[in-house]
Amino acid sequence: MTLIDSRRVLVTGGAGLIGSAVVWHLNRMGFDRILIADRMDRSEKWRNLVTLRYLDYLDADDLLAALPKIEHIDAIFHLGACSATTETDSDFLMRNNFEFTKTLAHWAVERGARFVYASSAATYGAREDDFREDLPLHTLRPLNMYGYSKHLFDQYASSAGILDRITGLKYFNVFGPNEDHKADMRSVIHKAFHQIQSTGKLELFKSHRPDFEDGCQQRDFLYVKDAVAMTVHLAGRPEATGLYNLGSGTPHTWLDLAHAIFAALDREPNIEFIPMPEHLRGKYQYRTCATIDKLRAAGYDAPLTPLAEAVGDYVRNYLLKDRRLGDESLA
Repeated sequence: MTLIDSRRVLVTGGAGLIGSAVVWHLNRMGFDRILIADRMDRSEKWRNLVTLRYLDYLDADDLLAALPKIEHIDAIFHLGACSATTETDSDFLMRNNFEFTKTLAHWAVERGARFVYASSAATYGAREDDFREDLPLHTLRPLNMYGYSKHLFDQYASSAGILDRITGLKYFNVFGPNEDHKADMRSVIHKAFHQIQSTGKLELFKSHRPDFEDGCQQRDFLYVKDAVAMTVHLAGRPEATGLYNLGSGTPHTWLDLAHAIFAALDREPNIEFIPMPEHLRGKYQYRTCATIDKLRAAGYDAPLTPLAEAVGDYVRNYLLKDRRLGDESLA
């Protein structure tokens, strides 16, 4: 079975950054038999759905109660969750990110539906190298409750014997169109764009380690268009189960990113380094980089969008024009 042959697909978090981008990607493949579940809240997240084609929308709070009435679902992209790394309501995170996922995963497995869910690179905790999917799960130490809620389901799926029947995706630093609603969880690219537009400069944290110069801290930045191409590719391969890193496989410095943003805006770089707040210093990672050998072994052979090209596309074609995915045909 391929996704295009599926009768219907459910996308939770379908109005969010990655969820709406998955729907956009499926639409571009000619597939629109999609059910979307999400919570609209008070943000402008609804704008992400305007250009998309799908069958129906369901409030996420009503989804579990509605499951017995939902038929002919061949695949589930479970991308809905509270992704705020600063969220401190542990009960909410356990209900929303852990218990909800358990129920939906078992429902899918019992019916033979493909189940692909968002785990997170946050499950790796403070480590700065050796980001491998085959690391023993009990050795990982997430730094925040969000990361722990994701890690807890990874562990549960493994111990319950269903991880080899479903697919968990450890997204690294995803950025791109349709993230406007994410408030403090927006990418640095989105925040930097608005900061540069309003002040003419970009503030970056100083390094507080002698082995990293200011601005040379590294991240694995992944354009959302690449992220969803990887996601849909794995969903279409039922044999691709277990945990997968989704990243570019290449670390870039904050200076690399900053220069790409200024170049996209046709401005000379104007960067100011500011002290990192004390409460962040003990939890700050100076390097992240996904290993994507497992993804490549699963047949994903598409080239990754170079960082400068991805930032240029995002800034020029979306941020400057206040557009969402699906607005590409507008003059």
